[in-house]
Amino acid sequence: RRVYERFPARFPAKFKDARADFGQEIVLRDASAEGVNILTKERMFFNDKVAIEVELPNSESPMVLNGRVVWSKPANSNVWESGLQFEEINFMKLQRLFKSALAS
Repeated sequence: RRVYERFPARFPAKFKDARADFGQEIVLRDASAEGVNILTKERMFFNDKVAIEVELPNSESPMVLNGRVVWSKPANSNVWESGLQFEEINFMKLQRLFKSALAS
């Protein structure tokens, strides 16, 4: 069903411009060229537009990923699991994310 294969990419993240420290609001779980799977304490709704910053090892600045919510479900009583579809496929960002995932 997927055009691009998913790969594990477990990195701390936060909503763009949020004041919380990395990893307190969002955890990136896996990624593909088309989108990412995240865990968050915030409930997200279908078609919400979201920008997240992902902290990668050995990187001076976080990677910003923009997308929209394509699904969301409760993971447990305090956490939601959501799928974000990227607004556009950016292979340079994907390569950076993939290399960081392999190194960790």
